[in-house]
Amino acid sequence: MEPLRLHKLIARAGLASRRTAEAWIRAGRVSVNGTTVTDMGVSVDPLRDAIRVDGKPVRLQEGPIYLVVNKPRHCVTTLNDPQGRPTVADLIGRQMGRVFPVGRLDWDAEGLLLLTNDGPLANRLMHPRYGVAKTYEVKVKGIPTAAVLDRLRTGVVLEEGITAPAEVRQLRLLGDAAWLGVVLHQGWNRQLKRMGLAVGHPVLKIRRVAYGPIRLGRLIPGSYRRLSADELSRLKQAAGLA
Repeated sequence: MEPLRLHKLIARAGLASRRTAEAWIRAGRVSVNGTTVTDMGVSVDPLRDAIRVDGKPVRLQEGPIYLVVNKPRHCVTTLNDPQGRPTVADLIGRQMGRVFPVGRLDWDAEGLLLLTNDGPLANRLMHPRYGVAKTYEVKVKGIPTAAVLDRLRTGVVLEEGITAPAEVRQLRLLGDAAWLGVVLHQGWNRQLKRMGLAVGHPVLKIRRVAYGPIRLGRLIPGSYRRLSADELSRLKQAAGLA
């Protein structure tokens, strides 16, 4: 392997961003072969040199990583949060290397979230051109009529325009609320909540249960698992990468 700048190697190992890695080096927290390094220009060979941060060895992650996380409510879909709120990175820890969320789930939403270090696949999954389906269970205030359900299916006027056709069905009624099954093929910001407001039924809860062919299943909130080879193959096919 060709030599890498020290701060780039730390970032590729998934421990921090390049900027944070530079700060660690300046602070004297990084050593190479037992010697503390504070020079930004140092290059290292990850196969030959022993690199440590705060005394702990730094190892490059091996190959692409594909994870399914059951994001709980009140957890942000970012790797770092300036406000100190729980993040999805807290759920998987550092042992998985540096992976990134595919799209977003609101702070108060829960359910299936994909994380990966495969940039081309993530970009395809999020690109509206490919329209990879995202399936939700949505609790709304009140009981939507058949006419309201048809509006949600055919398109609702929002700030960006008319929403794309969606699959919507009634799952169950709970007094003055209803659970709906919704399949979207686009991902506008806070789209489900704004659709609910537009038809007079504010959204109370959101749970994503599938992303393309990947199902949440019985994965408990706050836990994660790796995609199987079959799941990865079907996900790539849905994104047009088969």
